[in-house]
Amino acid sequence: MRVSVTDRCNLRCNYCMPVWGNHWMQKDTLLSFDELLRVIRLSADRGVYKIRITGGEPLVRKGIVDFVRDVGQVEGITEVAMTTNAILLKEHAQDLYDAGLRHLNISLDSLQPAKFADITRGNQFERVWEGIEKAVEVGFPNIKINAVAQKGINDDEFVDFVKLTRKMRIDMRFIEFMPVSDWDNWRKKYIGIEDIQQRITDEVGELIPVYDGDAAAGPAENFRIAGYKGRVGFIHAISNHFCDTCNRVRLTADGKIRPCLFGKIEVDFREAMRSGATDEELNELFDEVLQIKPDAHNITMDRPEKMLTSMTSIGG
Repeated sequence: MRVSVTDRCNLRCNYCMPVWGNHWMQKDTLLSFDELLRVIRLSADRGVYKIRITGGEPLVRKGIVDFVRDVGQVEGITEVAMTTNAILLKEHAQDLYDAGLRHLNISLDSLQPAKFADITRGNQFERVWEGIEKAVEVGFPNIKINAVAQKGINDDEFVDFVKLTRKMRIDMRFIEFMPVSDWDNWRKKYIGIEDIQQRITDEVGELIPVYDGDAAAGPAENFRIAGYKGRVGFIHAISNHFCDTCNRVRLTADGKIRPCLFGKIEVDFREAMRSGATDEELNELFDEVLQIKPDAHNITMDRPEKMLTSMTSIGG
């Protein structure tokens, strides 16, 4: 389960947030940490064993380190992960590690500071890179760097990204651009994974498949390159979607569970909890979530109604 702890973010990435900004959630609409933990405990009772803490940017929420520790202590939860833009990671990395966090996904869409600033609408490249270096220094055993591939934007950097894994024991992952807020812009900049892989093999060498054998390992297809320490992963969110094997749900920052990132249906847990729902009644809501999980997201180049307006509160 992906758990969004806030819709706030200290960046405004062009593939995540509309250019005009967001209508931020009021503080009292966000789930408290206690409410989040209640939902997590109930989900663990039903077999969920991995929690990914997301946002927005989760490190902007006060008390996040203690929350990470509390999640890791929930019976049945064996893996706690976090997705972050790493701007605040340098100062929090050691505390997060001490709290039990071992899995980090770090968003980094360009290795060029000026281009990074253009994509993220924030001049923070140096802080992000310092955060990555600190995570490596602290000793996080599972570090993934995620780049959203955009034609004409960062497609000239695919090989440079892959070369990070030559000496660093990290996973470099390429994610297909998904439609958020601007349909025409998405269609213009979308590039499929097969094209990305071809560019990499032409310049770097053979991509050798790696099988994790773990349903919780994530939706990426992973590969290694001979002589490289790290791995390269590809997430076919659009071109060859993994909906038929998806076992994930998303808890939004305001307490709704979405069974599909691009689905329009949500089940409201916040109102149920604040109206005095029992655990049994909340479990009935979980049943509803699973019953309405769609077979596929059905995104195509001709389905603009499937577009999201923002990713910041969904926990995607």
